[in-house]
Amino acid sequence: QVQFVESGGGLVQPGGSLRLSCAVSRGWSSLLDWAWYRRAPGKERELVAFITRTYDVNYHDSVKDRFTISRDNSWMTVYLQMNSLKPEDTAVYYCNWGTVQLNAFITGGSWGQGTQVTVSS
Repeated sequence: QVQFVESGGGLVQPGGSLRLSCAVSRGWSSLLDWAWYRRAPGKERELVAFITRTYDVNYHDSVKDRFTISRDNSWMTVYLQMNSLKPEDTAVYYCNWGTVQLNAFITGGSWGQGTQVTVSS
């Protein structure tokens, strides 16, 4: 079973940056694909970005050119660098493993606690 925990959230002003981490404590495999999701208040959880085992990436249109997903197989960690943050980025952010099929991310694991990101002045 893959176990992981998200961290790195916080309160940041509009235009600021944060880097989220998804640290895997058990079950890491370089063959897994990974994704970041978010759930804003009153909204459905949405896919923010994913990265495949071959380092192909894909982003939600709303975060393109602002967010960067990456992975470090040696440290068993997946990152989400978030720049130029906007109030509408406020949400709980979650990572999860899965597979990419026909450019769609299929979640494979249970959801963790997530990490809260609040963008406000």
